[in-house]
Order: sequence, then C-alpha cells, then structure tokens
Amino acid sequence: MEKLKMHSKDLSQDNLAKIQAAFPNCVTERKNAQGQIELAIDFDLLRQELSANIVEGPQERYRLDWPGKREAMLTANAPIAKTLRPAREESVNFDDTENLFIEGDNLDALKLLQETYLGKVKMIYIDPPYNTGKDFVYEDDFAESTEEFLQRSNQKDEQGNRLVSNPESSGRFHSDWLSMMLPRLRLARNLLTEDGVVFISIDDNEQAGLKKLCDEIFGDKNFIGTISWSKKRKGSFLSKKIVSLHEYLLVYGKTENVKLFGGKADANESQPLIKRTNNKSTLTFPENTVQTKMGDRVLKAGFYGEGSSSVELHEDLTIRDGLILTGFKLTAPFVWSQTFLNNQISNGAKVVINTENLQVRVFKAEDEDSFKGLSSIINGVSQQATNEDGYEQLKEIFKLDNIIDYPKPINLIKNIIQAQTFWERDSYILDFFAGSATTAHAVMQFNAEDGGNRKFIMVQLPEAVDEKHEAYKAGYKTIAEISKERIRRAGAQILEGDCHEDWSKDIGFRVLKVDTSNMQDVYYQPQQLDQKDLFASVDNIKPDRSSEDLLFQVLLDWGVDLTLPIRRESIQGKDVFIVDDNALVACFEQGISEALIHELAALNPLRAVFRDNGFASDAVKVNVTQIFKQRSPITEVKAL
Repeated sequence: MEKLKMHSKDLSQDNLAKIQAAFPNCVTERKNAQGQIELAIDFDLLRQELSANIVEGPQERYRLDWPGKREAMLTANAPIAKTLRPAREESVNFDDTENLFIEGDNLDALKLLQETYLGKVKMIYIDPPYNTGKDFVYEDDFAESTEEFLQRSNQKDEQGNRLVSNPESSGRFHSDWLSMMLPRLRLARNLLTEDGVVFISIDDNEQAGLKKLCDEIFGDKNFIGTISWSKKRKGSFLSKKIVSLHEYLLVYGKTENVKLFGGKADANESQPLIKRTNNKSTLTFPENTVQTKMGDRVLKAGFYGEGSSSVELHEDLTIRDGLILTGFKLTAPFVWSQTFLNNQISNGAKVVINTENLQVRVFKAEDEDSFKGLSSIINGVSQQATNEDGYEQLKEIFKLDNIIDYPKPINLIKNIIQAQTFWERDSYILDFFAGSATTAHAVMQFNAEDGGNRKFIMVQLPEAVDEKHEAYKAGYKTIAEISKERIRRAGAQILEGDCHEDWSKDIGFRVLKVDTSNMQDVYYQPQQLDQKDLFASVDNIKPDRSSEDLLFQVLLDWGVDLTLPIRRESIQGKDVFIVDDNALVACFEQGISEALIHELAALNPLRAVFRDNGFASDAVKVNVTQIFKQRSPITEVKAL
C-alpha cells in the first residue's frame, strides 16, 4: 500500500518532466551533492537548443559518458583475493570432463579466469539483463584503494547480495546498467582468441547504449554486425504502438580476423564477374574452360554490349558444342583479379558466357570462398528457435511449467555456435550470464551431431528464486541450481539419442564456486601481524580448506587449465595430486621428507608446489630446490 506524500507538490520535478518532453536530449543523469544519482538538466545543451548561435560550453568529444563510468573502469582493474573451490558432489564426471560450471559473481569469475584462459576462448555468448526496469543488475562498488579492496574482498558475500533492482523511475536507470556491463565486457575481451567473437543478446531498451559501449571496448572496426532474431511465433497484438517480435544479437570480433559460417553457397547459383562501377581490367581465359549455350560460331574481336558494362574482345574465338575452344582476352570492369580467377578455375570453378554481349558469370569452386556469411536475420519461427520453443524445451526436461523466465531456445545458440566454430570444433565457449544453461545444452547437442569437441564454461550467480515461483516449490532455491540440473538432464537425454561416432560423449562438468581466498589474511598483509598473534598464525592457510581447494587456487595462480585430468596418489604415505601426468605435482601435507621429494622429481613435472611449513625439517626445505635442479631441471618449484 502506497503512503500519502504529506507535503506539497514538487514543481521542479514537473518542470523537469516538461523539459524532458520537449528536449529529451537535454535530460541526463548526474551525481547530486549527497553523491546520489538523479535526473538533471544539461543547461549547456538546453541553451544551445534555445539559441540561434553556437553557445560556448565544455569541450566536445565523441564518446559515451555516464555517472559512474570511472568507477566502473576501476572495477575492471581492481584485484581480488578470491579463489575457485571445487564441488565434486555437484559435478558430473569431475575427473574426466573438460567442461566448467562456475557458481558465483561473474565479475569475480572473469577476473579469476584471466591467467588461465587469456586469449583461448573462441566464442562468447551472453544474455545479460535487458534493463527493462523489472530485472536486476549487479551492484559493483570498488571505488577504494587497492589495500582497502584486498581487505574487503576477503569478506564472504552472502548469497546473491550483489543484485539490486533497477526500476525505470531510478535516476540512474541507464548508468547502473552500463556500469555493470563495462568491466565484464572489458575482462571478457581479454579471454577471446585473436579470431574470437562475442554475441550479445539485447532488446530495444539498451541496444543503442550497448552498441556504443562495445564500439569503445572492442573497437568500432571490429563490429561485425547486428543480427535480428524473430523471437515469437506471434506477438501481443493488444499493443497500441509497435508489436515487438524480435530482439538483437550484437556481434563483435576481438580483431578483424574473423569469418563466420552461414552455410554453403548454392551450387546452382552463379554470380556476375562484371560490375559496371568497377575500373576496367584485362583478364585472360584459358582455352577449353569457358562454357556457353551459344551455338557453334566464330565471334570476331571487337566491342560487345553497351555503356559502362561493355566488353572488349581482343581476338576471335571459336565456339563448338557448348565450349569456347580458343583462349582469349577480355577487357571489362571485372570484380576478380587474374590470380583469383586462375585459382578458382584450378579449384573447379565453372565460367560461363551465355549471351552475345559477353557478360561473364561464374559458379564458384567448392572452397572457403564459396561459403556464405552468417545472415543478419535469424528466423526463429522457421528454425524452431523462438521463446516459445525455449519454454517447451525446459518443460520437457523438468516436467514443470515456467521453470525459469525467458530461456533462450537451443537452436538459436546452435546457429551461432556453428557460425563461429565451423572451422575449429575443438574450442572453448563461454557464457557468463548462464541462466537456464541453454548454451551448455547447445554445445553438448551440437557436439553430439557433428562429432566436435567444443568445451563450455558457464558462470552463474546463485541468485535466489522467488518463493512463489514453481521452481522454488520444486526444490530449486537458486538459478544456479536450475542451471546445473538442466545440464545433467540434458546430457543424459542427448546420450539416449543418435550420437556422432567421433564424439567424446563428454556430458560432464566440474563445478567450481567463487569464494574467499584459501589463505589467511596474514598471507596478504604480514606487516599487520602483531607479536601476540605470531604463534597462532604459523599456518597461513584457513583451517576449513581442503587440499583440493588449495590445488585449484594453485592452478589459477599458475594459469594451468582447470579442466586437465587430475589423479590423487599415495606416495611415501602422503597424498599427492598429479595434474595431466606432468603439468603439475602438488603435496600439501605436513612432514614431507627428502625421499618423497626425490620420487616427485623423478616424475619430471613442469611445476611442483608444497606448503611452506609442510617439510619435515628446515634442512629438507632448503634441499628441495637442489634436488629438483639435479633430477628435474625443467621443474618450477613453489610453496604456499
């Protein structure tokens, strides 16, 4: 129930609304004296609107600005003292899978992945909040010193406490959303391969702002295009304005070195080799290569056709049985060079001249150049890729209605996965707004169909499910729980169907959870340790952390792939982790002897790590480096 205002009307707000109606470009967002964001008038712009002359004002720049942009940039660069903790009991095929599911804040997750997956992700797809005024955005506030931030980042976040509502009535409606997206997109760009691509789902609410933001982060030269996706079979025709039937996919590359597969060109479709707006050049056509439907005859040298598309034939040519027997030269406004023509002919291209004005056409050879690019329109209705299809797919998996809001359909994601990974099927695909995990489902399904070995990395905050929702009543307390269960069920369902013989049948995933560091505060700030605390803090590792927790923080710190196979062995009575045979060996137990060190060095690992206080004596600790130097000089040795 709304409360009475109990005060007179605020006329300044009425005036602001009137100015906004007349000059919407003159209303912006700014910080007030209390540091809060509010709507305000840009008086420089308003004066310009009301003046017939140029009004002096602040220096103009072509850029996107909003209150909080600097803080958002700081957020992207600020360090965090956090880690990823494995959750075996929630995983599927933990030891063997190459897929990851990271539960936690996606900003933290992206920072933690920087070392390991820098420049390794082929494709990113995200479906962020659309900023409709009803959904949530992340509240990021890291405007503080690095030391203050490191202290605060060791405080464990409560479940989902980083999400805040962002109503349209908020003075920082657009600013909050842009501040959320900027650091995440900047960090995501670092993870892309040089020919990597990001696809971002969005609707009309923030499409324009997102386009400008991405131009800034990825570079406007790396903008590939906007895909319009028809999302509904039919719209809400009660709308008194425009019935919304589509959304967008903004597509950007890490660099310009990107090619997207949109299908093979029609073998029966020819293209003209002459374009009247081109400069004229001369091409040589070899004998017995050009086909024609013109009857047997001899064509004399001279000019054929009229205007800018006219052609000069340099020598007589002989036609017999649908083939031009003689080699000849033509001068015309050609679209191909001689080198490209020769390559195409040698690869099987068919050249035809069917008209007496000698307009040359070609059926291109079956190579990469005959492939179509990705279409700027994805017809969701014809491809069974509408919102309704997304709902029905989830209903089939969970046997529940409306398990999650606005799930994306599998075929939409498969479409773009094929476009980006057609030439490289052993690649990483990242989705850090995982939601209902459609991306993971699509990756497994597509691998099952074409035998690919694409690997997914999903990131999802354990956002609380509304208690009134059907999912909550079914036992799912967070969105992350729904995501993980969807992958489990989808994987089992895929295995029941027909699978490509080359597919590895990897339907598993390792669950890793964002958490505070495994190390005590003293590990980061030893200068703050008082003498009275010295004895109590001999061990710099938190008491509730397992050896496997420590292993994954080491993998992160060293930039080792988080999906490599891990085996656990007992050597000299101690638990030892061996990662991918020789990528890394780790022992976090106490009382490590020289005998154990000698056995581990005999494995010739690339890396070895131990607890700093885990050695049986100071003498053993001193000798570790020398033992590895003698027996395995390639090994890099470190301690926690």
